[in-house]
Amino acid sequence: MSPEWTLSPEVEQVIPEVIATRRDLHQHPELGYQERRTAGIVAERLRALGVPVRTGIAETGVVGLVRGHHEGATVMLRADMDALPLQEATGLPYASQTPGVMHACGHDGHTAMLLGAARVLAETRDQLRGCVKLVFQPAEESYGGAQRLVEAGVLRDPEVSAAFGLHLWNTLPLGTVGITAGPAMASTDSFTLTLRGKGGHAAAPHQAADPVVAAAHFVVAAQSVVSRTADPLRPAVFTIGAIHGGEAANIIPEEVVLRGTLRTLDADTRARLVERIRAVLMGTAAAHGVSGIVDHRRGYPCLVNDESACALARAAAASVVGASHVVAPHPTMGGEDMAYYLQVVPGCYLWLGSASSADGAGVPHHNPRFQFDERALGIGVEILVRLARQFLEQAAAG
Repeated sequence: MSPEWTLSPEVEQVIPEVIATRRDLHQHPELGYQERRTAGIVAERLRALGVPVRTGIAETGVVGLVRGHHEGATVMLRADMDALPLQEATGLPYASQTPGVMHACGHDGHTAMLLGAARVLAETRDQLRGCVKLVFQPAEESYGGAQRLVEAGVLRDPEVSAAFGLHLWNTLPLGTVGITAGPAMASTDSFTLTLRGKGGHAAAPHQAADPVVAAAHFVVAAQSVVSRTADPLRPAVFTIGAIHGGEAANIIPEEVVLRGTLRTLDADTRARLVERIRAVLMGTAAAHGVSGIVDHRRGYPCLVNDESACALARAAAASVVGASHVVAPHPTMGGEDMAYYLQVVPGCYLWLGSASSADGAGVPHHNPRFQFDERALGIGVEILVRLARQFLEQAAAG
């Protein structure tokens, strides 16, 4: 390994297995709530380590419990298992064998890293002062598997005192770890906005009520929703990503449907903007003589990292990659359902740098050519192991 980071011999020993597991999972990606093969592999590996396992949580979730030889608190480590509906275009020898499905966000790596950490922790359980709950979660990509696991009681029995996770991150270079205290990832609301008018001939617009014109005015007006409603010191973004209406050039359609997303970093801004979007849509509809329908769906909450948990994570990460390589990036307007756990218990979600000059190891996430530098996997395993041990030691010390 590179001298830029420090890995223990016990972690070095599991790296080949972690890489092999990641490549196997990459070849066989599964969408949210369909991770049956992945969950089966996870459960089998944990049982082989002598770790008690619960399966079928929120359909395909798996939870293992490494119980230390000494009484103490319980810390949770989490990985997500699902892939994306993308056709892979990397050309890797271990590329997806499932048409139209690809691990394009690193969840194969997350699962493999947590399995590697599970092996190290299970084989050294005599050193643990408490328990490590290993949560392998389904359906992070837009389905909110974390919420279902919380509702199923994954944070209880034994009660979790803190939760940690990490995400391979191609916006940070290999050997760098990003930790941002406070709001770190945005809430993710979605909208389906419908404008219904009166169809007619394009040559006689006075006989119709044109929802296309209303939609065009709304898209322009909506750009002022953030700039004139949100505090400029509180980040927010509202984007219309899809517009559907009409079939022919000479027909005014009956209906136009717009779809968009709202991202915010605090609950007050979120609530105010939701109402403002509704008001602008309905006002625009009325001004153009059409009707408006707003279908708002709340997505993931804002992910908020606990300051004390972040301090522990910084120390653990610095002991692996060096303090100068632990950075505090600006929050991202992307969303993460790890937020559901962190609403209930304190914790920290880390960004693990995985970009390098290696071929393709820097392509953005959710891209059919997405790859990451596999050397990041060993770093991730080491950080997870140290986080668990150090939290339990700190909790035991009071």
